[in-house]
Amino acid sequence: MKTPSIKTKIKQRLESGQSITTWQAIQWWKYTRLSARIEELRDSGMNIQTEMLNKGGKRYAKYTLQP
Repeated sequence: MKTPSIKTKIKQRLESGQSITTWQAIQWWKYTRLSARIEELRDSGMNIQTEMLNKGGKRYAKYTLQP
């Protein structure tokens, strides 16, 4: 059985109503190019919102799928 691609994992997570951050992608999948995959998903028609957050002096993006 073929392992799902990172893009597929991101899409499934967003479609399930959950958000994702770059830090989560790094922790779970050792993946650092989340923004590139988000852009591809947007180009395919997904309405993904970006929320910029600050925590501990660090700024990062949180992505969620909008209806």
